[in-house]
Amino acid sequence: MSVFFGAIADDFTGATDLAAMLARAGVAVNLRIGIPDSTDDLAPFEVIALKSRTLPREDAVSQVRAALKWLRGAGAERIFWKYCSTFDSTAQGNIGPVAEAMMTDMGVSQTVYCPAFPENGRTVYNGYLHVGDQLLSESPMKDHPLTPMRDASLTRLLRPQVRREVGAIHLPTIRAGAEAIEAAMMRLAEANVAHVVVDAIASEDLDAIAAAVHDLPLLTGGSAIAQSLPELYAQAGALSRPAAPATPPSLSAGSVVLSGSCSAMTRVQVGAYLDQAKGFRLDPLELASEGVLPARRWLAAQDIDAPKIIYATAEPATVAAAQEKLGVARAGVLVEDALAQLALDARNLGVGRIVVAGGETSGAVTRKLDIDRLAIGPEIAPGVPWTFCKSDDKDLAITLKSGNFGSPNFFAEALALLERV
Repeated sequence: MSVFFGAIADDFTGATDLAAMLARAGVAVNLRIGIPDSTDDLAPFEVIALKSRTLPREDAVSQVRAALKWLRGAGAERIFWKYCSTFDSTAQGNIGPVAEAMMTDMGVSQTVYCPAFPENGRTVYNGYLHVGDQLLSESPMKDHPLTPMRDASLTRLLRPQVRREVGAIHLPTIRAGAEAIEAAMMRLAEANVAHVVVDAIASEDLDAIAAAVHDLPLLTGGSAIAQSLPELYAQAGALSRPAAPATPPSLSAGSVVLSGSCSAMTRVQVGAYLDQAKGFRLDPLELASEGVLPARRWLAAQDIDAPKIIYATAEPATVAAAQEKLGVARAGVLVEDALAQLALDARNLGVGRIVVAGGETSGAVTRKLDIDRLAIGPEIAPGVPWTFCKSDDKDLAITLKSGNFGSPNFFAEALALLERV
């Protein structure tokens, strides 16, 4: 079997988000953690999870190019570059530079940028990205510790990142339908516009955009636009579906929540879960002086069946204070390494259900558990599925949650859902 559709995501939670949306559309999906070593056991839809979002630009481009080479070598002629629906990006990139490098490697002259995810409150209007009823630049994302988003204009964010021209297609054209969008794309191409930002404020807008651009060899965006693609490919006779959902394995008892995210929603979720679970808070300053041993001892002393959470989640001022003393990079690595070690301890203690909050944390945990592939299970919330895997020959259920996704009671809802499937 060769790959029909290949996707590359710039972080691990984003990859599971995309894989969930594709699985929801009824296609067989492999979620790969990092670039695979071989082309064994291919699925029609392959998603590669990278940890490239905050890497230096050159390193991010190099990683994505290697992933693209693997996907194309496995037969994929349709490629999707997936980034967060809040367009998380450093000032230097990496969204635009990666897209432009992929365009060069593929010989592509034009692509679209569609981060909108209306189901999760991410919309684009007149080229400005909104989170709920706030501009991106006025939302809690303005205080993100790694990618603070201080500008909501996607065209203005992109222009310094790329060499080719940037343009936009606004909502009146989107609402006029696929043919109008195609015509607008052609006009922009004639004006040498390579990077096209598209408005979308509702799911029907995404349907119209997908209908207009699904034949492009390279698409970029959040996960929501991808949900419409399998049906369009099937209607064209290029793809057969549906596929059976992944069957949960037999899991050992016990669960643990590991939260490294400091997003506004995760702070609410941690607070809600602490009302019913025992908790241990990781402080970067204490990790720097004492290491992770106190947390490991705490975890080992807990009842395996009791609800429990270990978290570094904190208010922005607390995060900033730790970063000022330790440096941004060291503070982040201390937390990621600690939570990764605790995930390994939990597995070795017999815990079979692990909930992870935060993209950087998810990357550290999956690497520590030596997970290279995830099967997609039921969705807990839009874009957040349970996934199933083996780690050291042990069956695990693991969910990798983007910081701002899910309801206030997400952690309890996630574990309750797993008991019903």
